[in-house]
Amino acid sequence: MLEELARESQQLESATPQEILRWAVDRFAPKFTMATAFGPEGMTIIHMLAEIAPETPIFNLETGYQFEETLALREKVKQRYGIEVEFKYPELSVEQYEQLHGGPLYKTDPNRCCYDRKIRVLHEAARGWHAWASAIRRDQSPDRAKAPIVGWDRKFQLVKVSPLANWTKKDVWGLISKEDIPYNELHDKGYPSVGCQPCTRVVQIGEDERAGRWSGFQKTECGLHTS
Repeated sequence: MLEELARESQQLESATPQEILRWAVDRFAPKFTMATAFGPEGMTIIHMLAEIAPETPIFNLETGYQFEETLALREKVKQRYGIEVEFKYPELSVEQYEQLHGGPLYKTDPNRCCYDRKIRVLHEAARGWHAWASAIRRDQSPDRAKAPIVGWDRKFQLVKVSPLANWTKKDVWGLISKEDIPYNELHDKGYPSVGCQPCTRVVQIGEDERAGRWSGFQKTECGLHTS
């Protein structure tokens, strides 16, 4: 199967994101899904799926620490596209979780916090699906530079389709502007990459677009997109 996926991925290298999504839907629906953090890339894919396959189930990992501006996008997606993004929650509420660890764990061990409130939840959410759409771009970080269009996600045991792998930030924002796609208001306030509120800061001029995530820690990924 890995050889077949590599072959399909290679053939899709010159395809548009819409063509890649159509391929994924034709191949995997109704066992095709998407997880979104409502970033600009994710909003772009939601816009495309609304035209190609609006019945595709989409979910968000609601850690309890997301910005209000991020959560507001769920309603905007519903109003604009008629798509209801499902929230997937961790076992414990923020209050229970912080009580268990004697305070906010993100201050001392953000890896464990991400694992408990995102990775573990996604493992559960990924069960039963054959493939999922990812909104990563290769030019976002060294970790993502080698991402195939289509590949096997060993961590979550399903096929990972990245229709925007070859796109640039300019491509994404060009489509958002052209199609008036809703996006997170925080992007206009110096947050190019938005995660959980306590672990996201404004990015300074000249910094990498993911520099505002987990500032002060040797960490640039929550773990969803690392092998």
